[in-house]
Amino acid sequence: MQAIPPKGFLSELHKTASWQPDISRTPIEHLVEFLLTGTLAPHAPPGLEGLAEKVLQFDLRSTRVVILGGGTGLSTVVGGNSQMPDWPDQPRTGVKGEFSSLHVVVCTTDDGGSTGRLLRYLPLIGIGDLRKLLISSIMPVNLQRRYHLSERQADDLVRMIHALFSYRFPEKPVHFENLLDPLTTVSANLRDACPKELADSFAQLGRYVSPGNPGPMIIPAGHSLGNVLLTSAIFRAAQGRTHRPPGLREVQTGIDRIAALIGAPTGRIHPATAAPGQLKLRYANGVEVYGQSKSARIHRDSPVERVVAEFAYKPIVSAAVQNALREADLIIYAPGSVYTSIIPILQLDPIVSAIRANAGALKILGANSWIQEGETDISLRNQGRGFLVSDLIEAYDRNVPLGIGGLFDVVLTANLERVPRYILRNYALEGKSPIHLDRTRVEAMGFRPVEATLFSSEREKKTQVIQHDARRFALAIRTLLYADKCLKEQSKYSLRHSRVRKGTASRPARFCNLKKSDRGKLICNYLNSIREALSDKEFHPVDFRNYLLELAGENRDIRPSHLAFFRGAVIIPAKEWNRNREWDNVLGYYDPQDQYLKLHQDILGNPSTLREDLLVALGESLLGQYINQRRWIEHDGARSYEIVLNPPDVRRCFLNESQLQTYLKLARLTPDPEDALKYRITINDHEGFLPPGLLFGLLYAWYLCGCGLTMDYEMSLLRWPLKSLIPLHAKDRIRKEALVTFFRTQVFGHDE
Repeated sequence: MQAIPPKGFLSELHKTASWQPDISRTPIEHLVEFLLTGTLAPHAPPGLEGLAEKVLQFDLRSTRVVILGGGTGLSTVVGGNSQMPDWPDQPRTGVKGEFSSLHVVVCTTDDGGSTGRLLRYLPLIGIGDLRKLLISSIMPVNLQRRYHLSERQADDLVRMIHALFSYRFPEKPVHFENLLDPLTTVSANLRDACPKELADSFAQLGRYVSPGNPGPMIIPAGHSLGNVLLTSAIFRAAQGRTHRPPGLREVQTGIDRIAALIGAPTGRIHPATAAPGQLKLRYANGVEVYGQSKSARIHRDSPVERVVAEFAYKPIVSAAVQNALREADLIIYAPGSVYTSIIPILQLDPIVSAIRANAGALKILGANSWIQEGETDISLRNQGRGFLVSDLIEAYDRNVPLGIGGLFDVVLTANLERVPRYILRNYALEGKSPIHLDRTRVEAMGFRPVEATLFSSEREKKTQVIQHDARRFALAIRTLLYADKCLKEQSKYSLRHSRVRKGTASRPARFCNLKKSDRGKLICNYLNSIREALSDKEFHPVDFRNYLLELAGENRDIRPSHLAFFRGAVIIPAKEWNRNREWDNVLGYYDPQDQYLKLHQDILGNPSTLREDLLVALGESLLGQYINQRRWIEHDGARSYEIVLNPPDVRRCFLNESQLQTYLKLARLTPDPEDALKYRITINDHEGFLPPGLLFGLLYAWYLCGCGLTMDYEMSLLRWPLKSLIPLHAKDRIRKEALVTFFRTQVFGHDE
């Protein structure tokens, strides 16, 4: 269906004046903006009205399109943001309404929310983005045909499906009865819109993952009902087997089963791969950690340097996806999280090779409009600000094997000049800022930037939020495709840059063989190993065991072997707290005498402090009973802190002898030349000093969570270029870099 403006739209526009070049907008941008907004810039080229008519009449029926991405951005441009409650009001909008030959490739490394909970118990890919896309891809005409409905009945059914798939179970109590009959989650008037065939199919899927049935039991608390039904369809195709992840055919069968039921196209929505994977992000400060959702949840005050998608086994990309990419006339990268929605797809060699092999397709990168905390809020090139559009491009170039050569031609960005100032002000108050187009640099990199008003002014007035509008995005894509196909002989409308783009020799994607790691091949296997490691420990209160398990799920760099050096964890009442406060005010520590993690009762009401101090205590436990004695020595006005280590055979420490020696030196302790077990440091009266045990715990928590004022201050030197520091500070920076490297490689087991 063509996105045709209202009657009289073009005839009522201003007549074009004599054209004078406008260096801030190219002719193609004037054409796009004219179609999207119905207004002409003072220096717009002549003849746009006639061109606009031709764009709207352009026949797209034979155009083959592939869109790649993940998250809300992908589903929004395909068919509208299905997470919005009013999405059913316009179920025919977006790219799906423009192109009848449309394939969508979805990133599958999501690990947050309901999806993350499923991954903790089942060997599965991340399905949350697939569920969002399935809803956005619904075509009411498909429902009319399948269930023999009128147009109005189909629209009512769309509302019912949207409500049912968007329903989220409360945390308590557990409602298995809603799985046995999923229609009970929607209102009675919506239930009336559901054909019996569809109601029975939903009930079959719900029963399949309920207690006493052949599928894997899913406790629905906190889950999206749509995720549960999609998971059921996938495992039903896999005949209920959970000893291995469902294969590509089984996953695709499950997706197509749901698509057919709800009126989305079958055989057109594809997982990038069926191999379960997780993301490992490397920051400029040297920290490297697992987890997509963690990147947005934890602010590290350091830019992302690279991201690597690691899979449980070598990922397979379907022949259907590869063929669609090779034969496409148009390839679109949906706007979304650059590091966690697009790059993981482009680290799959069959996909990126198929894209490069297709020299004829127009390739469009949909740029993000706003910075995303944890990903694009700090530029690697200029750490004093957030991303520009060129920073997005550089992120792709760093992280895609062999760089960005042959991957896209055009960068479609939001026209920020049309964003109301009060919206920008409100966003700024929330710490959000737009991603500006640095046009000159993007063009110098070999790409055609196109700015367009991609947001809906109607929705902006209603919600005071700026988001991509599905209709406008689709119309902008239509215009660019027309220009590429029909105006390519006119240089002023050309989208293919004459400059040859040369990608950098980025390091290739790595397929992690987790058999050599104690984390396990899959997230569910990793957590099983954590459960086993905690099984023989005592916890007071007893539900503290589950809290530590959840903490490991959020911080999967915690290795099961890290849990071997404490006997249990206990909450200490305030009146019994006898911790020496000379060195710190941390309310959690490891007691080597009884080998318990001990936490002050006051932190129970503060979740962030509880998390941080528990991780400090856990980190301290890795050193075990490494110290035999410690003391202060006063000599000739100098003050020294001295420790004597236990012999290695009674130390019970995570670090071996060599690692412990290395760590103590990095902690600024000097070995005694006559006694290999003795270390000391001499400090001035007013000089700060962190004992090695406390420093280890604080670094452990900081590495995992990027938190803690003490370590933020201690590690702040890592934000400064080495060449900008005086020699004293430069030397300390090098030592702190070595500490991060030590924790990354020796404590958390990440390879260089």
